[in-house]
Amino acid sequence: MKNVKFMSASEAVAMIDDEAVIGLVGGGGGLVEASKLHEAVEQRFLESGHPKSLTCIHSLGIGDRQRRGMNRFAHLGMTRRVIGGHWIWSPRMQQMARDNEIEAYVLPGGVIMQLMREVAAGRPGLITHVGLGTFVDPRHDGGRLNEAAKEDLTELIKIDGKEYLRYLPIPVSVALLRGSYADEDGNISLEEEPANLDIYAMAAAAHNSGGKVIFQVKGRVPRNTLKAREVRVPGALVDAVVVDASQRQGYNLTYDPGLSGESYSSNLEKQKFSLSPRLVIARRAQKELLVGSVINFGFGIPDQVAKLISHEGSSEKYFQTIEHGTYGGQLMDGDLFGYAMNPTCMIDGPSQFDFYSGGGLDTAFLGFGELDQNGNVNVSKLAGNTVGPGGFIDIAQNARTVVFCGTFDTGGTVLEIGEGKLSIKSPGRITKLINDVAQITFSGAQALAHGQRVIYVTERAVFVLTELGVELIEIAPGVDVRNDILSCMDFVPIISTDIALMDANLFREYEA
Repeated sequence: MKNVKFMSASEAVAMIDDEAVIGLVGGGGGLVEASKLHEAVEQRFLESGHPKSLTCIHSLGIGDRQRRGMNRFAHLGMTRRVIGGHWIWSPRMQQMARDNEIEAYVLPGGVIMQLMREVAAGRPGLITHVGLGTFVDPRHDGGRLNEAAKEDLTELIKIDGKEYLRYLPIPVSVALLRGSYADEDGNISLEEEPANLDIYAMAAAAHNSGGKVIFQVKGRVPRNTLKAREVRVPGALVDAVVVDASQRQGYNLTYDPGLSGESYSSNLEKQKFSLSPRLVIARRAQKELLVGSVINFGFGIPDQVAKLISHEGSSEKYFQTIEHGTYGGQLMDGDLFGYAMNPTCMIDGPSQFDFYSGGGLDTAFLGFGELDQNGNVNVSKLAGNTVGPGGFIDIAQNARTVVFCGTFDTGGTVLEIGEGKLSIKSPGRITKLINDVAQITFSGAQALAHGQRVIYVTERAVFVLTELGVELIEIAPGVDVRNDILSCMDFVPIISTDIALMDANLFREYEA
């Protein structure tokens, strides 16, 4: 039997060589983040200058916007390349990308998860339609985020006359992962974790690449005490285990069995809603729901739709999902996006994205940073900052209906909402409806080719994507089309001959 060693964090990270490819797993708020291992790697580098010239690969955002997560790896000389699905949790790494101090790449979060599974299986990369027409398509930027990024990570291929992207395999030298408990043989359970994410896929990718798999866990238990169905990573894949008795479910979460689905919590936070542009947008977007639909909520304004559903007690009417592999429950927001209170099911992230990629989603509610005349949406590079899409591309490209939710403009917008109408007192300094987006995260052309229904909801107007372009179909009561909408856009949309007023009730105080 493989000899799994229990050791200190400093001993474990001493196994990492210079120029290693480090596989990381986690989500915002500290979700399944191996924080102690990350800290130990940083400390070793600051003390010795090793390991250096690392490549870090991660599917979702990891960090707290200050010190933890990917911030631990954001030191000149320590990290040479980052292939990340989402970057906003590490401003320091974003700055290094802007300064060309690292090679910066962004790939779709689901693609990275599935790619690790392909690496584990020894297959020639991931072949998928996901990413066609977006900035990860080699005909655009190929996922490169700065001038320092030169290598090709994707290539365009054809199978049976159809276009696909092949994401090239990336062998993993070391996986730094987290579980709940490990037995004496190194079998890892995840029962106290709020999500599975791509923990198994990353572990298998590192092991089968000839690399090391290092786990951080909360506790060590005797052999034969973990139930077989609790073990999510077998000891056969594990090289070292570090016990951190102070391990938490998140940066600001000690332990809540309701978040890990171990028991049902009745202490649900009472939702409060104040009349605001966010609420108007969410209430209008909610009207696109159909009973029995499988739905997904993205980060930002879309999670307000999830709150409305929960508050109104109608969660059982839909199958709510998030890309982390979670179904059901009350979805958390902000820094805790990715957590759900009282989830009904948890599966591995790569499997969740299989379901999404194959068209399993009926409706996706997603945010937008920029929208252009061709229906393209940008959420991945805004104001020159590397943001990354997370699971956005995998979701948006495959849902039957996509409802984009966002404010019409930003930067000092002054609105007056109430009594069934909206008044624009002062438009924002930053126009979000522009001629051409800075980066294509969602391709309008691809959506039309695949027959998707696409709606863009703002607080003052609603648009749809048509073969002729973006069409204005609804305006808020009290809004003037020319002065409040067209004059605040860079392009002229198609204007419906039967333009409608948005429901006046959207602009009144919310009463459930």
